[in-house]
Amino acid sequence: MKYAKNILETIGNTPLVRLNSVTKEIDAMVLAKVETFNPGNSVKDRMALKMIEDAEADGRLQPGGTIIEGTSGNTGMGLALAAIVKGYKCIFVISDKQSREKMDILRAVGAEVIVCPTNVEPTDPRSYYSVSKRLGTEIPNSWYVNQYDNPSNSQAHYEQTGPEIWEQTDGKITHFVVGVGTGGTISGTAKYLKEKNPAIKIWGIDTYGSVFKKYHETGIFDENEIYPYITEGIGEDILPKNVDFSLIDGFTKVTDKDAAVYTRKIAKEEGIFVGNSAGSAIKGLLQLKEHFKKDDVVVVLFHDHGSRYVGKMFNDDWMRERGFLEEEIKTAADLVNNHKDRKLVTAQTEELVSHAIERMKRFEISQIPIKDIDGFVGSIDESLLLHHFIADKNISEKPIKEIMGKPYPIVLKSTKLEVISKLITRENQAVLVDLEDGNYHIVTKYDIISAI
Repeated sequence: MKYAKNILETIGNTPLVRLNSVTKEIDAMVLAKVETFNPGNSVKDRMALKMIEDAEADGRLQPGGTIIEGTSGNTGMGLALAAIVKGYKCIFVISDKQSREKMDILRAVGAEVIVCPTNVEPTDPRSYYSVSKRLGTEIPNSWYVNQYDNPSNSQAHYEQTGPEIWEQTDGKITHFVVGVGTGGTISGTAKYLKEKNPAIKIWGIDTYGSVFKKYHETGIFDENEIYPYITEGIGEDILPKNVDFSLIDGFTKVTDKDAAVYTRKIAKEEGIFVGNSAGSAIKGLLQLKEHFKKDDVVVVLFHDHGSRYVGKMFNDDWMRERGFLEEEIKTAADLVNNHKDRKLVTAQTEELVSHAIERMKRFEISQIPIKDIDGFVGSIDESLLLHHFIADKNISEKPIKEIMGKPYPIVLKSTKLEVISKLITRENQAVLVDLEDGNYHIVTKYDIISAI
């Protein structure tokens, strides 16, 4: 009988799949190394098991111990699967930008999950780097994995991923393209492939907000390049020891929007349901297309599964809120289409200013149209309230009619975007859209900016 003795024996030997649609602009053959076929649905299963086995061998991880790691989710999943089979506990520290699905999956396999803020320096005691490192010193019989600097990370890919790709392409691979985070995948795979054929080109995919590309090109660690970004799994604000820049021929950066858009394209056009870093990799591949010739064999690695991003890149509302959804916005009706079912928040002329303030807080809005029995007669916004508050601290107990500004212009739902944008000025913060059924909706500066 053919069977695996446990789930860990199913790690590796993932398929290469030819891409036919999303890469049609590229003359070369493009093959995707689809790592979602690993039991934890990501490439991280490989190095997670390798790091644990090496730690067991040299005594860093003792029987019944606790595995502690800062992770974006996928490494945690690989570690958790190995911990279940081998009898360890897990504590994972994750940043709050990671998807809810990743956090829930880690808890589902028995791990304790601690969430830390993203927008802090790596050295900040609240960062997931610092918290995981601290727990590794405080908890008895624990082992802090440190995937960023742990050499077993890249070694796993030298021993597994590189040889698999070489064998699967019959040694014909000419380029390897992959997103770079901890650096283990690109460095370990590149080391093996370049030993087999030094002419193979290795391209890293980076994201805006990360330091890799500039550091590789100039040797400068530019802190001005570090800022929060949405893309998960690639890019860093540190230089992990696992990133061997000498093995990498170049980097290209991909925006958050392009990463999200191309993640969805892979699912819809290739039938391959993969995660955010795969979208980055494909867009990066297209940005590099002048480097590929007709007879080249380009391998791009897809890190993880799309199920971990259902609430993000595969959710229309999430995409729309960030201006990532490729919708053609031409008219007022298009602008309000995604929230036209929400009731317009208004206030009456005889109500107190405090009522308007309360409504603005409750609905998290910055402006309110004001009505009387004849219709819209005025407006209130944050800047107007601040102006009056400076002059009179008791403004909240006055009737709205005493401080309200001019009414917002009313446009038909067929009004063009260009016309609406000209109506919104410093003095006029919004426009009302007549939906022709007795209902009105509001268009603000935020709506215009999102559409643009």
